[in-house]
Amino acid sequence: MDGKGFSGVPLEELVPLWGPPSTGHPVTGQLSEARADLTGVSTDSRRVGAGELFIPLVGERFDGHDFLETVLAPAEGQPAAAAALAQADRLDETAAADLARRSGRPLWRVDDTLLAYQELARFWRRRLGLPVVAVTGSAGKTTTRELIRAALAPLGAVVASGGNENNDVGAPLTLLRAGVETAAVVVEMGMRGPGEIGRLSRCAEPEVAVITNIGTAHIGRLGSREAIAAAKCEICEALTAKGVLVMPAADPLLEAALAPGWSGRVERVALADEPLGLPEGPEASWVGELVEGGGALVVTRRGADGGASGGDLRVALPLAGRHNARNLLLALAVAAELGVPLEALTALAVEVPGGRNRRLEIGGITVLDETYNASPEAVLAALNLLAEGGGGRRYAVLGTMLELGDQSLALHAEVGRRARELGLDGLVVVDRGAEGDAMVAAAEGLPRLARVVRPEEAVASLLAWLEPGDVLLLKGSRGVALETLLPSLKEGLGRSRDS
Repeated sequence: MDGKGFSGVPLEELVPLWGPPSTGHPVTGQLSEARADLTGVSTDSRRVGAGELFIPLVGERFDGHDFLETVLAPAEGQPAAAAALAQADRLDETAAADLARRSGRPLWRVDDTLLAYQELARFWRRRLGLPVVAVTGSAGKTTTRELIRAALAPLGAVVASGGNENNDVGAPLTLLRAGVETAAVVVEMGMRGPGEIGRLSRCAEPEVAVITNIGTAHIGRLGSREAIAAAKCEICEALTAKGVLVMPAADPLLEAALAPGWSGRVERVALADEPLGLPEGPEASWVGELVEGGGALVVTRRGADGGASGGDLRVALPLAGRHNARNLLLALAVAAELGVPLEALTALAVEVPGGRNRRLEIGGITVLDETYNASPEAVLAALNLLAEGGGGRRYAVLGTMLELGDQSLALHAEVGRRARELGLDGLVVVDRGAEGDAMVAAAEGLPRLARVVRPEEAVASLLAWLEPGDVLLLKGSRGVALETLLPSLKEGLGRSRDS
């Protein structure tokens, strides 16, 4: 915690969450007589501050319970936690009472410390009473999260998920970073299987939920796009009754998965040259038309009768690409829902984390750095962005995509085929296995085609191909680590320009 989030909570306010604690206070059961306001919450024993609540989590390679004694009864001169939780199967009642007595600090035994951590985040979210936006989808979650953060800036300070704060541990951390000065919170929600987004929804209780798209990421774990759609729609499980879901229009899988669990309001978005709705189904309430060569978006908000409502808004596109124009529409719909005047959103300042939507200039070459991660939909969108851009010749280095199950070969072949259809000037595939085989076979016919095992091995081909003015796309799953070729590429291009 940075001190601006969870703090100032009296210990006795936690009793309704977990019942009376084991306590070392002089008057057992009368916690209020030893009143102490918590200064924060920590799950890291190495960083527990004085007066904080320590929640030990259990991981595959660590167990925070190993350090309960250290944080409750530290060595002289070290800060002590004000209280702690413990998982009942890790610390029995006798041991908990003994530790509480020796340390003089309350210790709650709970069934699951991770769920208790999420309960605490929900408690804090309710205590603050501020609007919460939840974002999920197969691709574009982080970019859409940052677009929403920027669109909500007129309201005041916005706390949003950072780094990998999109899971069971990260989502509550985001909520607990909010404070009394916070105007809104944006929580990104990822998943690795069914039920996870439902848990995160119950933790965050959003007023606005956003689903960016339904694709094939994690299809190896869930088995089908229908199952993926159902898992993403879990975001509505704790969507407040007066809340709203924002999502793309004309997606039959999403509409079918949504019907059983959400009957509240839905705002749908679409680009003007796309289907605005399904036959006999609701149409988009937000429509955007790309103008100025894709540099701006003219947005029309449509009423229930399909007519324009409130006139058109011209917004400069802060991130290139059709997929980002659609993500921008989602963000604008969220901002309008939370009361941001649309005229304040004509030019958004957006910063996305490294490896996403990053443009680099290296030795006269424009590099589209999309190395953070990859799903089939995200790779296809990045290839389209490469093809849409101006400049010189167009090259790509593509790594493999993970967790695609028995559809993996077909989806990698689709990527290779798309590279060929777009007429790229060259492609380097980074993979030694069957997925690389599928991608290379489907891309046959490109003027230049190479295959390597490690990212840095791609540099030799690139140095032979690239000339000033060319554009290079780097895209692959996190495990491929394509960003590791950048130093060698920069060094090699520097040498070639000097010679």
